[in-house]
Amino acid sequence: MKKYLLISLLLVVFVACKQKENPIVFEKYDETSEIEAQQNHKNDRMKLKMIQSKYNDMNEVFKSFENDLAYFSEEDYQNLIPFILEKDIPTIQEHVKNRILSYEKIALFYLYRIRKYESNNELFLNAIISLNPTILEEARLKDKNKPADTEFSLYGLPILLKDNINTVGMATSAGAFVLKDNQTSEDAFIVKKLKENGALILGKANLSEWAYFFCSGCPVGYSAVGGQTLNPYGRKVFETGGSSSGSGVGVAANYAVAAVGTETSGSILSPSGKNAVVGLKPTIGLLSRTGIVPISSTLDTPGPMTKSVIDNAIFLNAMLGKDNEDEKSVESNVNFVSELKKYSLKGKRFGALENLMTDSLYTRNISILQRNGAEIVKINPERAQLNGFLTLLNVDMKYDLPKYLKNHADSEIKITSVSDVVEFNSLDSLKRMPYNQELFDGIVRDSTTLSELEIIKTNLENSGRAYFNNVIDSLKLDAFLSINNYHAGFAAVAKYPCLTVPMGFDKTGEPKNMTFISKQFEEEKLLKIGYAFEKLTKIRKLPKDYK
Repeated sequence: MKKYLLISLLLVVFVACKQKENPIVFEKYDETSEIEAQQNHKNDRMKLKMIQSKYNDMNEVFKSFENDLAYFSEEDYQNLIPFILEKDIPTIQEHVKNRILSYEKIALFYLYRIRKYESNNELFLNAIISLNPTILEEARLKDKNKPADTEFSLYGLPILLKDNINTVGMATSAGAFVLKDNQTSEDAFIVKKLKENGALILGKANLSEWAYFFCSGCPVGYSAVGGQTLNPYGRKVFETGGSSSGSGVGVAANYAVAAVGTETSGSILSPSGKNAVVGLKPTIGLLSRTGIVPISSTLDTPGPMTKSVIDNAIFLNAMLGKDNEDEKSVESNVNFVSELKKYSLKGKRFGALENLMTDSLYTRNISILQRNGAEIVKINPERAQLNGFLTLLNVDMKYDLPKYLKNHADSEIKITSVSDVVEFNSLDSLKRMPYNQELFDGIVRDSTTLSELEIIKTNLENSGRAYFNNVIDSLKLDAFLSINNYHAGFAAVAKYPCLTVPMGFDKTGEPKNMTFISKQFEEEKLLKIGYAFEKLTKIRKLPKDYK
């Protein structure tokens, strides 16, 4: 305690003597040679056409913080690194309790860190679209009104939201130019819950435009508004995963304490796996979707993306609530943190897929589970057919997007349908849709009726559940073991939860995650399994250029 008080005193003395720093300017550059080099990439989706945003000006994004950051130096930043970087929520809150940190200093730390890397043309990641202009004022209020017990709370901590989630004071663009000025008058339901629980909204994360249901075969992580999101573990080398690309990258690079992603099929699991992040795709209905730009009211869900499992559980708690406007929303009284540490892997049964046994990281981590008492059952489930999956997404979005635009978008937004978006983008295709809008064209063409859609939905759900249940029930499995988002489609149509946790890095240095899948509303069990697994592996590490 004496050591902490001394450090706190030294920080206070230093701050009192600090000098005003010169402003940092974000400068655009000629990326022609970079784009040419990308055409030699072995992955067609990494043959980028552009990297920098044509629309977003980060100088404007940071304008509100110019004065505060002028008095926050590199030395201030370095002094705070040991207390914030890669630390979990309980640890950061303990440092606040001991007066080593304040919520204002935490917010300044993340603002400085984002500016430090995003203003560097050799290191920027394009993970951020916008920042909350009042976050420092809000942080100061949190310092004044801090409750006694914040250990397992998001109180005062800055988080990022995927930029398809409505937030008052920041536009909600879904990455699309047509929505770049979509200033909504009301927060999404989960944002209201986060604020009620004391979280600070730091800003909006970049994403694959329209949650990657827009262009076909295009780079993941690209949006017209945000530009091309880049992976900190292999900038312009590895994909970021999508569609919650900026959320995954932002957490991996420590641009915030945590981030919210959204998933229809793989959009939390994929970027979490590609960025060594813990991602939870919850059961449909556990978290509200109201105020989130949709793809599918059948399959969409938000979910937490964090650096650790305990943070994921804390974050999940803070978003819970029954939303009467969302017909799928359910009440949950589970505290996902309280029993997290009281779990043993001994005797637990996990299904390991035979066709994944060629993956050395998968088999190595299965061995770790076995050595710690888990029973591994090799499985080879009969592959389900997901007939009509694309049709489900097409027809849901055809009807769900107009509902969002009518009920939850800025009244100044004039588009009312997918057809309107297609027509608007065609007026300047090079800037607004450089990778085409093939999937949106497909939505417009799809003539499936709503009665036909109901049959497709039922068949898909039955197929997805049979795929998992046939092995989970007959072999009495606690969870199904996958990699990254390999089985996201089956879990999506089954509406089953998935938790993905870092399990290592392959020979190239690319991250890879173990993904645990179980039945509806078994998030508590998944988080316990994930916490026990994480304790054994402790494999996550910072990207080397972002330490």
